Amino acid sequence: MRARLGRYVAIGTGVLLLAACSSQTQPDLLQFPKSGRGPDEFSIQLTKPLQTPASYSALPAPTPGGTNITDPTPRADAVAALGGRASATGGGIPASDGRLVTFASRYGVAGNIRQQLAAEDLAFRRVNNGRPLERLAKVNVYFDSYARMSLDQHRELARWRKAGARTPSAPPRLPGE
Repeated sequence: MRARLGRYVAIGTGVLLLAACSSQTQPDLLQFPKSGRGPDEFSIQLTKPLQTPASYSALPAPTPGGTNITDPTPRADAVAALGGRASATGGGIPASDGRLVTFASRYGVAGNIRQQLAAEDLAFRRVNNGRPLERLAKVNVYFDSYARMSLDQHRELARWRKAGARTPSAPPRLPGE
Protein backbone atom coordinates (compact mmCIF):
# COMPACT_ATOMS: atom_id res chain seq x y z
CA MET A 1 0.00 0.00 0.00
CA ARG A 2 2.78 2.41 0.96
CA ALA A 3 4.78 1.58 -2.19
CA ARG A 4 1.70 2.21 -4.34
CA LEU A 5 1.15 5.62 -2.68
CA GLY A 6 4.80 6.56 -3.29
CA ARG A 7 4.46 5.55 -6.92
CA TYR A 8 1.38 7.77 -7.35
CA VAL A 9 3.15 10.69 -5.73
CA ALA A 10 6.17 10.21 -8.01
CA ILE A 11 3.96 10.02 -11.13
CA GLY A 12 2.00 13.11 -10.07
CA THR A 13 5.21 15.04 -9.41
CA GLY A 14 6.59 14.01 -12.80
CA VAL A 15 3.44 15.16 -14.59
CA LEU A 16 3.56 18.53 -12.81
CA LEU A 17 7.24 19.02 -13.67
CA LEU A 18 6.64 18.18 -17.33
CA ALA A 19 3.69 20.57 -17.48
CA ALA A 20 5.77 23.34 -15.89
CA CYS A 21 8.60 22.84 -18.39
CA SER A 22 6.37 23.03 -21.44
CA SER A 23 7.56 25.53 -23.98
CA GLN A 24 5.50 28.56 -24.91
CA THR A 25 5.94 30.31 -28.24
CA GLN A 26 4.96 33.71 -26.78
CA PRO A 27 5.85 34.07 -23.08
CA ASP A 28 3.19 35.99 -21.18
CA LEU A 29 4.79 37.86 -18.28
CA LEU A 30 1.55 39.57 -17.26
CA GLN A 31 -1.04 37.11 -16.05
CA PHE A 32 -4.60 38.43 -16.09
CA PRO A 33 -6.81 35.49 -15.20
CA LYS A 34 -10.34 35.78 -16.49
CA SER A 35 -12.59 35.99 -13.45
CA GLY A 36 -15.84 34.95 -15.07
CA ARG A 37 -17.80 34.44 -18.24
CA GLY A 38 -18.45 38.14 -18.83
CA PRO A 39 -17.05 40.31 -21.59
CA ASP A 40 -13.39 41.22 -21.89
CA GLU A 41 -13.28 44.83 -20.73
CA PHE A 42 -10.16 45.51 -22.79
CA SER A 43 -11.91 44.66 -26.06
CA ILE A 44 -14.76 47.14 -25.66
CA GLN A 45 -14.48 50.31 -27.74
CA LEU A 46 -16.91 53.14 -27.39
CA THR A 47 -18.39 54.56 -30.59
CA LYS A 48 -18.69 58.22 -31.38
CA PRO A 49 -22.06 59.84 -30.69
CA LEU A 50 -24.64 59.82 -33.47
CA GLN A 51 -25.15 63.14 -35.22
CA THR A 52 -27.51 64.28 -37.91
CA PRO A 53 -25.47 64.91 -41.07
CA ALA A 54 -25.71 68.19 -42.96
CA SER A 55 -26.93 66.31 -46.03
CA TYR A 56 -28.20 62.73 -46.19
CA SER A 57 -27.09 62.49 -49.81
CA ALA A 58 -23.47 63.12 -48.73
CA LEU A 59 -23.39 59.98 -46.58
CA PRO A 60 -21.20 57.19 -47.96
CA ALA A 61 -22.87 54.01 -49.16
CA PRO A 62 -22.66 51.19 -46.60
CA THR A 63 -20.06 48.59 -47.51
CA PRO A 64 -19.60 45.23 -45.77
CA GLY A 65 -16.44 45.40 -43.69
CA GLY A 66 -16.10 49.12 -44.36
CA THR A 67 -15.84 51.92 -41.86
CA ASN A 68 -18.64 53.92 -40.33
CA ILE A 69 -18.78 57.57 -39.31
CA THR A 70 -19.30 56.53 -35.68
CA ASP A 71 -16.39 54.06 -35.64
CA PRO A 72 -13.66 54.96 -33.14
CA THR A 73 -10.48 56.47 -34.58
CA PRO A 74 -8.11 56.38 -31.60
CA ARG A 75 -4.97 57.37 -33.54
CA ALA A 76 -6.58 60.40 -35.18
CA ASP A 77 -8.24 61.37 -31.89
CA ALA A 78 -4.91 61.18 -30.04
CA VAL A 79 -3.15 63.28 -32.70
CA ALA A 80 -5.89 65.90 -32.53
CA ALA A 81 -5.81 65.90 -28.70
CA LEU A 82 -2.05 66.55 -28.77
CA GLY A 83 -2.47 69.52 -31.09
CA GLY A 84 -1.81 67.85 -34.42
CA ARG A 85 -3.93 67.45 -37.50
CA ALA A 86 -6.12 64.36 -37.49
CA SER A 87 -5.70 64.14 -41.27
CA ALA A 88 -1.97 63.50 -40.77
CA THR A 89 -2.57 59.96 -39.47
CA GLY A 90 -2.73 58.44 -42.94
CA GLY A 91 0.76 57.04 -42.53
CA GLY A 92 2.71 59.85 -44.13
CA ILE A 93 4.79 62.47 -42.34
CA PRO A 94 3.40 66.01 -42.58
CA ALA A 95 5.70 68.52 -44.27
CA SER A 96 5.76 70.61 -41.10
CA ASP A 97 7.56 67.74 -39.31
CA GLY A 98 10.27 67.36 -41.95
CA ARG A 99 12.96 69.11 -39.91
CA LEU A 100 12.13 66.99 -36.86
CA VAL A 101 12.42 63.77 -38.85
CA THR A 102 15.70 64.94 -40.41
CA PHE A 103 17.15 65.75 -36.98
CA ALA A 104 15.98 62.45 -35.44
CA SER A 105 17.48 60.42 -38.30
CA ARG A 106 20.81 62.30 -38.51
CA TYR A 107 22.80 59.21 -37.46
CA GLY A 108 20.90 56.86 -39.78
CA VAL A 109 17.74 54.83 -39.58
CA ALA A 110 17.46 51.06 -39.37
CA GLY A 111 14.84 49.87 -41.82
CA ASN A 112 14.01 46.75 -39.83
CA ILE A 113 13.95 48.34 -36.36
CA ARG A 114 10.47 47.05 -35.50
CA GLN A 115 11.29 43.46 -36.42
CA GLN A 116 14.61 43.70 -34.57
CA LEU A 117 12.98 45.06 -31.39
CA ALA A 118 10.22 42.44 -31.55
CA ALA A 119 12.80 39.64 -31.82
CA GLU A 120 14.88 41.07 -28.95
CA ASP A 121 11.80 41.47 -26.75
CA LEU A 122 10.67 37.91 -27.48
CA ALA A 123 14.13 36.59 -26.53
CA PHE A 124 14.06 38.67 -23.31
CA ARG A 125 10.59 37.40 -22.38
CA ARG A 126 11.62 33.78 -23.02
CA VAL A 127 14.64 34.13 -20.72
CA ASN A 128 12.65 35.97 -18.00
CA ASN A 129 9.47 33.89 -18.15
CA GLY A 130 9.52 33.00 -14.46
CA ARG A 131 10.34 29.79 -12.69
CA PRO A 132 8.37 26.62 -13.45
CA LEU A 133 6.09 26.90 -10.41
CA GLU A 134 5.40 30.58 -11.19
CA ARG A 135 4.35 29.62 -14.72
CA LEU A 136 2.27 26.74 -13.41
CA ALA A 137 0.49 28.96 -10.88
CA LYS A 138 0.22 31.81 -13.46
CA VAL A 139 2.04 34.27 -11.21
CA ASN A 140 2.60 37.75 -12.62
CA VAL A 141 6.37 38.06 -13.21
CA TYR A 142 6.29 41.18 -15.39
CA PHE A 143 7.50 43.67 -12.77
CA ASP A 144 10.24 41.36 -11.49
CA SER A 145 11.48 40.77 -15.04
CA TYR A 146 11.71 44.46 -15.94
CA ALA A 147 12.78 45.75 -12.48
CA ARG A 148 16.39 46.40 -13.50
CA MET A 149 15.16 48.53 -16.43
CA SER A 150 12.81 50.69 -14.39
CA LEU A 151 13.65 54.23 -13.40
CA ASP A 152 13.57 55.34 -9.76
CA GLN A 153 11.60 58.54 -10.21
CA HIS A 154 12.50 60.03 -6.84
CA ARG A 155 16.23 59.48 -7.27
CA GLU A 156 16.08 60.85 -10.84
CA LEU A 157 14.19 63.95 -9.67
CA ALA A 158 16.80 64.57 -6.97
CA ARG A 159 19.58 64.16 -9.55
CA TRP A 160 18.05 66.71 -11.93
CA ARG A 161 17.36 69.19 -9.14
CA LYS A 162 20.93 68.84 -7.85
CA ALA A 163 22.18 69.56 -11.38
CA GLY A 164 20.16 72.79 -11.33
CA ALA A 165 17.59 71.81 -13.96
CA ARG A 166 14.10 73.23 -13.74
CA THR A 167 11.46 70.61 -12.90
CA PRO A 168 8.16 72.50 -13.25
CA SER A 169 5.98 69.40 -13.66
CA ALA A 170 7.38 67.72 -10.53
CA PRO A 171 5.93 68.26 -7.07
CA PRO A 172 7.34 71.30 -5.28
CA ARG A 173 10.32 70.85 -2.98
CA LEU A 174 9.58 69.90 0.57
CA PRO A 175 10.88 72.15 3.36
CA GLY A 176 14.49 71.28 4.08
CA GLU A 177 15.22 69.97 0.58
